[in-house]
Amino acid sequence: MTLAIDVVSDVVCPWCFIGKRRLEKAIALKPDIPVEVRYRPYFLNDWIAREGISREEYLTKKFGSVERYKEIAQRVVAAAAQEGLVYDPDKISRQPNTTDCHRLISWAGPKAAQMKQRLMDLYFTEGGDLTDHAVLAQAAADCGLDREQTATRLATDQDVERITMEAESAKEAGIDGVPCFIFGGIFAVSGAQAPDYLAGAIERAAQEAERRATTLAK
Repeated sequence: MTLAIDVVSDVVCPWCFIGKRRLEKAIALKPDIPVEVRYRPYFLNDWIAREGISREEYLTKKFGSVERYKEIAQRVVAAAAQEGLVYDPDKISRQPNTTDCHRLISWAGPKAAQMKQRLMDLYFTEGGDLTDHAVLAQAAADCGLDREQTATRLATDQDVERITMEAESAKEAGIDGVPCFIFGGIFAVSGAQAPDYLAGAIERAAQEAERRATTLAK
């Protein structure tokens, strides 16, 4: 049986950036358990307009000041480094609304994980402007999607309503912190937990799914 793992997260959430890598390590620890990872949208900052705002304005509104965030960020920067990731807060100049990012991940199909990683690398490591459709179209091209076709789709409202409804439904379901990993629809783990912990969750969910399937078959 293939275990579905639904990852509810946002591309501008630093713990989601770290959590994705930790989940990948957890999956590698359980090579005998086949899994299907599905990325679900979540708006960490649903109050930000589609055109985005300056990073300074965002940090001031959310944390009180840029300086205060710098103190908080050091722990996250260090945690990212431990996972082989680079989080460079000083490079980020624009805080995006992530609707278009989630559209790209959805459109990427089997390359969704690669698309999500590219967007996160752009934002956290390179300081890319995720409100710029040219940047997003190039990110899609980097992952093997057609740049021109993607640019054309981004210029429309295709899937905006669907993505928005999915993100809102996650909050309505009680998910108020991300990343949130849902294993086989059986139980959920909140937060960027350690790979060993997530690997244990994968194993427990797979065992429970098998038990339920066996019970139904009787």
